[in-house]
Amino acid sequence: MKNLIFVLVCLFVFTATAFSQTETKQEAAKPSFVTSVIEVSGNCGQCKERIETAVDVAGVRKAEWSPKTGKLTITYKPEKISLEKIEKLIAAAGHDTKSAKADTKTYDGLPGCCQYREGNPHNESH
Repeated sequence: MKNLIFVLVCLFVFTATAFSQTETKQEAAKPSFVTSVIEVSGNCGQCKERIETAVDVAGVRKAEWSPKTGKLTITYKPEKISLEKIEKLIAAAGHDTKSAKADTKTYDGLPGCCQYREGNPHNESH
């Protein structure tokens, strides 16, 4: 009888250990997203749509740009996409960040209301 109890206790401990290791592996496999705030130049609702669409890529869970504050709040998975890559995507769409500037041709292709650089009359009204 003592041997049967001992075997049952050992079986229970072994099973509990196996399940706890499985849960740990599952937790490690879950994507770990981070949220960052990036300053992005722009003026209006069209800018908002363009900026948010530019970062609608694999690894980005959520992106919201505010025309009022000029800040993009972005939730992304660093293992899939870097903040540097995100800023380059934004610049490729025609909008400047602190680390990535849109090239002149792309910027000049933006609608007038979306042009935000110094000397643009639309910029001074926003």
